[in-house]
Amino acid sequence: MQAELELREKQLTLVVKGDLDQLTLKNDYWASTNDGAKKQLAEASSLVVCLNDVERADSAGLAWLINLKRDLKQRNVSVSIHHSPKKLIELAKLSNADSFLK
Repeated sequence: MQAELELREKQLTLVVKGDLDQLTLKNDYWASTNDGAKKQLAEASSLVVCLNDVERADSAGLAWLINLKRDLKQRNVSVSIHHSPKKLIELAKLSNADSFLK
């Protein structure tokens, strides 16, 4: 899994690529990101998370997204998730966590 911050149409965007699963995720995003990215995020009022290039996701990926939203909410940054894979949406519904993907 790769996650890179980009400025797209004047909106800070976290572009996630690859697999978002237990094999690729070792830490929450906030804990694993560098100081420069933390500063960018702390100064932003909102973040778009683009999952268009996510190939596979499981419950660890769902937890990673939930923790990302939690961590940024604590820093007054709203997070919206775009282009969630169908399987991730289904998993979120089963887990009663589908509201987190909005």
